[in-house]
Amino acid sequence: MKIIIPMAGRGSRLRPHTLTVPKPLVPIAGKPMVQRLVEDLSASFVGQIEEIAFIIGDFGEQVKTDLIAIAESLGAKGSVYTQHEPLGTAHAILCAKESMSGPAFVAFADTLFKADFSVEDDVDGMIWVQKVEDPSAFGVVKVDENNIITDFVEKSPVFVSDMAIVGIYYFKDSGILKDELQYLLDNDIKDKGEFQLTNGLENMKGKGMRFKPGTVEEWLDCGNKASVVYTNSRMLELKKEKEDLIHDSVVLENSVVIAPCYIGKDTVVKNSIIGPHVSIGNNSNIENSVINNSVIQNNTSVKNANLENSMLGNLVEFEGKKSEISIGDYSVSR
Repeated sequence: MKIIIPMAGRGSRLRPHTLTVPKPLVPIAGKPMVQRLVEDLSASFVGQIEEIAFIIGDFGEQVKTDLIAIAESLGAKGSVYTQHEPLGTAHAILCAKESMSGPAFVAFADTLFKADFSVEDDVDGMIWVQKVEDPSAFGVVKVDENNIITDFVEKSPVFVSDMAIVGIYYFKDSGILKDELQYLLDNDIKDKGEFQLTNGLENMKGKGMRFKPGTVEEWLDCGNKASVVYTNSRMLELKKEKEDLIHDSVVLENSVVIAPCYIGKDTVVKNSIIGPHVSIGNNSNIENSVINNSVIQNNTSVKNANLENSMLGNLVEFEGKKSEISIGDYSVSR
């Protein structure tokens, strides 16, 4: 099994936190969003994940190194490809065509899920969906009485179905998907000005391939500060029995931690109350503060503060305020 992760978007709605790192590397409960995604996909698959292929924008060499390390932590080969211009979902996936053979998950790395990603052998693929109140902003599927997908529709202004595609797919043979996406590009077949994966899926269905929907219990958005803070709190709840969330090197001095919280390596907390639902990265320093329901990244200092529903980036210095804030990397606020 392979996992293909298109993640070339910069995440403009999450600025300023995506000015220095791409959105899929923003930490959720102490791990980059994309790492949590591939770990959950891997955990649902009984066999070995052979390769994880990431499709990125112009994010720099450090991002490539970090992504390869994520793949290798799961015992897989890491491959990194670059999408130089945003030409649609089909184009993004096809950037990894050298890795497209055999069974594969395709997962867009901008949301997280609580779901069972086990696959069924009696179909050619699976597409995970969730029912939504307003499907006009999503690609959707329709199914027949046997729960086989009959239609893939991309963001229809008129109601077609409320079964929204969440961005996770399984293909028994990703080589067939590669050929269908290449056909779209070779023949300049676009929908709404871009090369769309749903067009490739329609072509595959038209040739007799059968797809079933999978369902997710919970769809966790990470599009802006508020949704990241909420997703962080949910992930802490989901992982609190499965992961050691407070590193052994953490120093707690005259402080209280209300679980669940994540506190990273070599962080020092003095005279403070932390939690619930707080994530603090590595090498940070918290003093004389009360913090709940917030995300604080690496190498950040917080003093004499009362923070709630907040998000602080890396290398931030924040002091002396009662606030609900969003501060990007390398900022100072006193």
